[in-house]
Amino acid sequence: MSYSVLNTKKIIDVVKYRWLWLTISFLLLIPGVIAMIYSVIQYPTHSPLRVGIDFTGGSIIQYSVSENVSSENVSDIRAKLVEHNVENPVIQVLKPSTSDSENSIKYILSIKTKFAEENQSEEIEKITEIIHTDYPDAQVVQTNSVGPVLGQQLFINSMIAVTLALLGIIIYLTIRFHFEFALAAILALCHDLLFVLGVFSILGLVAGVQIDSLFVTAVLTVLGFSVHDTIVVFDRIRENNKFYAKKATYDDIVNASVNQTLARSINTSLTTLITLGALYFFGGVTTKDFVLVMILGIAIGTYSSIFFASTLVAWWNDVVMAKKAGNN
Repeated sequence: MSYSVLNTKKIIDVVKYRWLWLTISFLLLIPGVIAMIYSVIQYPTHSPLRVGIDFTGGSIIQYSVSENVSSENVSDIRAKLVEHNVENPVIQVLKPSTSDSENSIKYILSIKTKFAEENQSEEIEKITEIIHTDYPDAQVVQTNSVGPVLGQQLFINSMIAVTLALLGIIIYLTIRFHFEFALAAILALCHDLLFVLGVFSILGLVAGVQIDSLFVTAVLTVLGFSVHDTIVVFDRIRENNKFYAKKATYDDIVNASVNQTLARSINTSLTTLITLGALYFFGGVTTKDFVLVMILGIAIGTYSSIFFASTLVAWWNDVVMAKKAGNN
């Protein structure tokens, strides 16, 4: 290499402020962890997130309405549904996309009920009649039903998919890098996954957001993106260490490597986030949660590859060198 790692312009001193970055990570994760623990206690399914009908089974009917739906209106509708023997209705009010708003659809009323194995059409008609008492112009825009057996199978398959993806990544990182690199990358991966799950656990408690099979798809995509970003930084650290191990300290090498890849990481993530932002604000309602997972995952993945994973590698090296000095 024709340039010296010591001459790299230092935009961020990652190693010097390692405890600041680790503290920020801690503060980002703790609210989500608390929300997941609370959710496990609170939900009947004992799940850390609010799961949708894809995993629990049930029916969702969505109505387009041209009037404002307040929280009091939602409470009244829920009371009427329960009065007419609709079991445990879950009601959400969704804001449609811009194109739908232009067609006089101001809100979408989404009602989730227990799956009716018999007389499914009669159940939908009964719910529709109740909705029409308050919103005569309400129209059914979508119905979706999943049986409890199929929902359980989808949940199992989703967990298998996530587990296999994590195992594959762990095996690849272990073969590709030294132990400290692989461990730091895996911890960064867990860091990103825990953050995304924590945010959606909070949204489930506060806004009733439910996860479905699309959520799992987005999480798998985020895992791949996060690892890719971390590997780019680690490759540069390893390359620089080969040439400058005797000319610079390991902390200097880590700092220089991060700063060399900083612009690339930020530019790649920023262009992706701009595209996802457009999809989130101007796309359809059904893809909003999917896009939100991607936005959160890419943002936290970029942060962890720069500030979390690299500082862990530097910290591990300091521990190893301190042990060697102690033994001598």
